[in-house]
Amino acid sequence: MPGNLFFALIAAAAVTSGAAFAQSYPSRPIHLIVPFAPGGGADIAARVISEPLAKRLGQPIVVENRPGGGATLGADLVAKSIPDGYTLLYGTPGPQITNPYLMKKLPYDPAKDFAPISRLVVIPSVLVVNAGLAAKSVTELIALAKSQPRKLNFASAGIGATSHLAGELFKVMAGIDIVHVPYKGTGAALQDLLAGNVQMAIDSIPVYQPYIKSGVLRVLAVSTLQRSPVLPGVPAIAETLPGFDAAPMNYLAARAGTPRAVIERINREVNAVLTMPEVHERLTGLGIIPQGSTPESLDAEIMRESAKWKKVIESSGAKAE
Repeated sequence: MPGNLFFALIAAAAVTSGAAFAQSYPSRPIHLIVPFAPGGGADIAARVISEPLAKRLGQPIVVENRPGGGATLGADLVAKSIPDGYTLLYGTPGPQITNPYLMKKLPYDPAKDFAPISRLVVIPSVLVVNAGLAAKSVTELIALAKSQPRKLNFASAGIGATSHLAGELFKVMAGIDIVHVPYKGTGAALQDLLAGNVQMAIDSIPVYQPYIKSGVLRVLAVSTLQRSPVLPGVPAIAETLPGFDAAPMNYLAARAGTPRAVIERINREVNAVLTMPEVHERLTGLGIIPQGSTPESLDAEIMRESAKWKKVIESSGAKAE
């Protein structure tokens, strides 16, 4: 048999086998790895989406929280799984976008070990200050910071967290010198912000919304390019600092090598779920914006976000041990 014909037959057999596998997929429960502890924004969104997605796929989706290592432990579990679509990663900026520049070494290849499936949601953040601070707008906050270099502190959930990098982006774009104070989680950061030990933070809407409503914290702006429907009267930081966008994208990924037909099936069902009125209502009620995508557009967005945050991380000198 001529060599070219032999390889063509092998390729055709592989395609046929992959298509047959995809037709029977899924035939058992799917494990969705959330690389964070229960109760955070990613965990909440994962559970809202997984229930209707399981119904559409016809198999249970088991949400597994695997926190640790700045989201690398959970990501590594997916990176070393069988590429069959039964172990999926609930992705946030950490595993592929920011950790490569924050950490000396990762246990996986962020560019080669994952197959993009679909964007899921954007979780907007709010710029909040302690109610005792004089600033009542982004412009006033920037002016105050410029008049008192290194006197204002911003809290974050830890080095490399979205709340940290959002603060660093604000610092660079506003041309101000404010001091980063990292905490072990959002809860600890919130307590010191409420006590006035730190003056400001940029973190997710669901966490800070109750304190904004009670007036204990003053909201100055949201971190998305446009205003949030949950806080329609609150301006975007981008209205003062054009182009400012620090709302973390959350997405779904599989192990690289997962059959294309399986990726397409999951993508199709995910995008259908995100347009369901009840899912849309539940997410937006929490301040979370559902946004689906194709695998290709997600891949391009991961690369764009990587380039953006690389500059911010290198400028700040941030490192995660």
